[in-house]
Amino acid sequence: MKLSRIAIPLVVALIAGVLGYMKSADNNKTTTLSPEEQFDAALATMPSFQVLKEQEPQFWVQMRTRAMALQKEGKTEQQIIDIIQPQILQKQVARLQQAPDDQVVLYMKVNMEQTAAVQKVSDDSCYRFLFPAVKGGVNPMRILPQEMLRYRMNVDANMMRSAYGPNKHTVTQQERDQALEDLRPVVAQLAQKYGQDMEIMSQPEKGVGKEKVTCDIVRDLWAGVLALPEAKAAGIVRYTSSEM
Repeated sequence: MKLSRIAIPLVVALIAGVLGYMKSADNNKTTTLSPEEQFDAALATMPSFQVLKEQEPQFWVQMRTRAMALQKEGKTEQQIIDIIQPQILQKQVARLQQAPDDQVVLYMKVNMEQTAAVQKVSDDSCYRFLFPAVKGGVNPMRILPQEMLRYRMNVDANMMRSAYGPNKHTVTQQERDQALEDLRPVVAQLAQKYGQDMEIMSQPEKGVGKEKVTCDIVRDLWAGVLALPEAKAAGIVRYTSSEM
């Protein structure tokens, strides 16, 4: 298995949160807000979106326009999430390359905390949560505690803001080479435990029918990475996410 092809599971809660807010507003018969006003009201409650608006105003407008258009076309909540989420994720991955080590590690830890919580719901939900492009995703707003989601969005916002801050990070080729070396023993240990199923990490579609194993591998992989010293763990997160 080529290490650079390991799939890094990063999940965005942003668009799911907005749609959840709008659905609750729709169910409120006394609301006088238009769909556009509902959308903007939802954005105002989410720190991650506010940072995105500050840093990428043109992208923010495009994302907002696209989400509203999809809703008017009659797309389901999950369809909108599956279409918009990769675009926001791409922006967050770019920020990971410049965020300081502590912010990168915390971002990944929160991803894994969410993954563990979703797997408690079901292995299928966990698989969809990690690899929405294969079987379709899930809306974390429907299955995770609100407190966890609020914390996640604050962590996202802090990470994105730190990437533009005075302590922003610059990735070097030396860091990338070191990250690859640091990742090898983690993967080798997992290969002894999971054998051929490790192929799922570079070919997630092979996890269909093996949803529990897939989620277990992902959680074990990142538990191993996050157990490393902070700088090494951050380097691996940056390295693998840059290969997405």
